[in-house]
Amino acid sequence: MQVKTFKGTDAQAALAMVKAELGDDAIILNTKTVRDNGCKACEVTAAIDPRANGNGRGGNGNGNGRGGNGRTNATEGASTMNAMPGDWSSEWRQIKDQLMSLVKPQMNLEALAPRQRIALQYLEREEADTQVLLQVYLDLKSDANRPILPVLESVAPVRAFESKKWLEKIHVFTGPHGAGKTSSLIRLALREKQLRPRARICVVAADQGQGKGRLVLRHYADLSGLAFREAATAEDMQEIVREAREFDMILVDMPGITGRATFGERLNDMGLHDHEDMAAHLVLAPYFSASQYAEIARRYMCPQLKSLIWTKLDEACSFGALLNVARLMELPVSALSFGPGLKNSIVPAASEQLWRLIFKHQLPGACAESNA
Repeated sequence: MQVKTFKGTDAQAALAMVKAELGDDAIILNTKTVRDNGCKACEVTAAIDPRANGNGRGGNGNGNGRGGNGRTNATEGASTMNAMPGDWSSEWRQIKDQLMSLVKPQMNLEALAPRQRIALQYLEREEADTQVLLQVYLDLKSDANRPILPVLESVAPVRAFESKKWLEKIHVFTGPHGAGKTSSLIRLALREKQLRPRARICVVAADQGQGKGRLVLRHYADLSGLAFREAATAEDMQEIVREAREFDMILVDMPGITGRATFGERLNDMGLHDHEDMAAHLVLAPYFSASQYAEIARRYMCPQLKSLIWTKLDEACSFGALLNVARLMELPVSALSFGPGLKNSIVPAASEQLWRLIFKHQLPGACAESNA
């Protein structure tokens, strides 16, 4: 099977390149938005089986744009991914996994430099999924001298959670029940207060009075000189928004999503869906299954979601999930949390920390101690 990546100014241009070179039988493996010389571009990874017909291009002569085995062609593949109903998402993931299982044996590791080959094999042991492995393989194959770190940065970029990099006033923390979003919010609030003692920071419990999260928030707010507010309704939240000018940063603890609801719907219910001075952060632990991460992506993905925060890193056995979810959701990692304590147990994400975590299982706290 022949695998190739095409880059165009938009999806239509990239798919035209796929069709021109690989023909109508090309299978679309992945699409993503990338930066090319500072401009947005569409990158499409496609594959073709040269054995499908005589020249590995075009249809089978029946005029329907498909090969004899009924595979989706390039144009249909893109429209399917862009317009697929939610009910079909799980079926499409299964189809995509099957396609990737066909592609994986075609990755010739001997084409890589020895250190690149070792890195790719290590990522596989860390349970990085096939699409991550394929992306890394293609990037490394293009340059025998290319180091692994820049490749990892392209798969899982970072944007450290720091006030100078995140200029939004309101930061909403969301995630599955038990992922650690309340403790992550407190840790980041305490860190900001330590770095900027004069900063006016407000923590908001928006859990509608459920659970003990609001009690924990109130407790640490009282101890640390943080303002505390509750937002059980959209009216409460709008009052906090009107009060925002009095604070340098507002951190909102949103409740976990239940049933078939989505995070976008929750923001809309709280009157935050169109708020321009707000960024949302998804808090995750690194030991969910692939199907759980896919469902989390479906329910939480929305334009307001801007980053991933990984918690409970000290409880994980492998860290391939950090790459898998970053590729799946196309979001940067903003913070890394570890250990049971609330102080000195979270750090703004950095590429070197991610590299040490994945390849050496070295937690960010241990990294800081070794550098000291």
